[in-house]
Amino acid sequence: MTVSTQVVVIGGGYAGVMAANRLTQRENVAVTLINPRPTFVERIRLHQVVGGSDDALVAYRDVLGEGARLVVDTVARIDAAERSVTLATGDTVGYDYLIYAVGSGSADPRVPGAAEFAYPIADLEEAQRLRSVVDAVPATAAVTVVGAGPTGIETAAELAEEGRSVTLVCGGVLGPYLHPRGRRSVAGRLAELGVTVLEGPDAKVTAVTRDAVRLSGGRELPSRVTIWATGFGVPDLARRSGLSTDAMGRLLTDETLTSVDDVRIVAAGDSAAPSDLPFRMSCQAAGPLGAKAADTVLSRIAGEQPAPIDLGLAGQCLSLGRRAGIFQLAHKDDTARGIHLGGRPGAKLKEFICRLTVKQLAAEARKPGSNTWAWAKDDKRQQVLRAG
Repeated sequence: MTVSTQVVVIGGGYAGVMAANRLTQRENVAVTLINPRPTFVERIRLHQVVGGSDDALVAYRDVLGEGARLVVDTVARIDAAERSVTLATGDTVGYDYLIYAVGSGSADPRVPGAAEFAYPIADLEEAQRLRSVVDAVPATAAVTVVGAGPTGIETAAELAEEGRSVTLVCGGVLGPYLHPRGRRSVAGRLAELGVTVLEGPDAKVTAVTRDAVRLSGGRELPSRVTIWATGFGVPDLARRSGLSTDAMGRLLTDETLTSVDDVRIVAAGDSAAPSDLPFRMSCQAAGPLGAKAADTVLSRIAGEQPAPIDLGLAGQCLSLGRRAGIFQLAHKDDTARGIHLGGRPGAKLKEFICRLTVKQLAAEARKPGSNTWAWAKDDKRQQVLRAG
């Protein structure tokens, strides 16, 4: 069959690969996936890269369908009027539809000294660099992790289990997403590992130097290695290309994930802001959003009206070293419930989920359109949208 529709997917993470694979179910659609790296990165294992227990790499041949063409390059600009993207190499790639799945990276640190002396951990190269830095200092050297979200907690636990002397600076409460019961479980495990946890208003970082971290309460912590894990930022490609974004830089879309500026551009994953009410940045949301983005494009190609996104999240899963973890269950509107699974069973579940996420991509590559998230529905989202 003659190919009649060209679809370009920018970004080869969880959302982008899921979208690319799902698009290949139509023989008259040519799919090009553009990604800066030649290998798929399991971002949910980056703390393991720092701890030395995993490399977080999977060959694209294991997760990307044969019907999708991989181009290893970086997109420098989107030209919506010409329906083309310009690559860092200077080449251009035309499209009929574009899926914007550029993901997220390190947030720009605004604390004095953080950019110069702290080590971020939001992408593969940052995690690999940090591993080299940790390897180069004595096991007794003070390590400070700044940020008490999933990345900070998992990194602190991984390094402490390795025998490192770790302080986790929360800047507020430990694990803000967690229910108080889940938080107590995490705090208990960190204490077992010897992690010093600093919470509350006096535990905000005000400055970072080469060998110390200064806190709002006036305390100064010696720190041979300071790890910056305070959140994610979004690439500014959409904004630089003249497309409408939210305050963080995520592409503004309607509930079908279609750009508010251009019906031919659809977003997925961390870089999407449907109705200016984005989902939590997570691989849990990325896969379904990637699938939904592909479904929206396929509906438009078929001349049909795309359905709105209908997605609820199940909770948050954290590893606490290799021998313990926690799965914090949540309501479908992504608020924590008073139920969690911890300890060794929590670690096994976290590892199962990590492997399942890759298996879902591989399954979609083998049988496009096969993945479904029918169980994950959030009735409250429509109520919030109507109220807004």
